[in-house]
Amino acid sequence: MAQQNGIESIHSETDTKIMAWGPLGGEGADGVVKNPILEAVGAKYGKTAAQVALRWLTQRGIVALPKSTHVERMEQNLSIFDFHLADEDMAQIAALNQQDAGFINFSDPDFVKYLIENYG
Repeated sequence: MAQQNGIESIHSETDTKIMAWGPLGGEGADGVVKNPILEAVGAKYGKTAAQVALRWLTQRGIVALPKSTHVERMEQNLSIFDFHLADEDMAQIAALNQQDAGFINFSDPDFVKYLIENYG
């Protein structure tokens, strides 16, 4: 899970939302859906690792846009509003942060402001 921390204040200033496009990683992305920590947290709530990941994003105020072509997964993706992750679970999931492999530093406040000013 590549998180872009440190830009929440800029989004608050500009009244914009962070969006997670394809937060589950797509086909064969076992990193999220088979993560043992997400699976363990999910077991506490009777949810899948994917549902926990989506709930974690949503609970942080991030707009999650998961992609799926399977109806049963779409239904599961929508079934994240009937539970609330405890603070310790939120912290445990946040500790899974990985560095973004991209070339753009989305955590750079100047870059975020540039995007908002030119494309917002």
